[in-house]
Amino acid sequence: MSKPRPVEYANASPEVRAVYDDIKATRKVTEVNNFWKYLASDPSLLKRTWETQKAVLASGALDRLVKEMIYLAVSVTNGCSYGIACHTALARKAGMTDAMFNELMSVVGMANQTNRFADGYRLPIDDLFNV
Repeated sequence: MSKPRPVEYANASPEVRAVYDDIKATRKVTEVNNFWKYLASDPSLLKRTWETQKAVLASGALDRLVKEMIYLAVSVTNGCSYGIACHTALARKAGMTDAMFNELMSVVGMANQTNRFADGYRLPIDDLFNV
């Protein structure tokens, strides 16, 4: 199998260009990032992933900033450097300050540490948490 290559706008099919245009309009950017360019090698995967991400990250009960910070926290926990870079930038664009980023990293670090303690000790779930 050959190494996947990014699909640039100039070489994209009309279907891929439509998704790229929606990404640029929704995110208010002039270029799509590499994540989308590589997914574009499979136009149906590109469209499906973008539509799902756009729906999930739209403001609802949680605003865009909170959702981007959650996405960032999960990317940190999963060790995804691309997701960390991308969603740090998107969270900052949505209003995340340095102080908010620092607190988020503290929470992520503490949650990962205490989760491992709970798993390692094989802790039973307290009745009061079974709601």
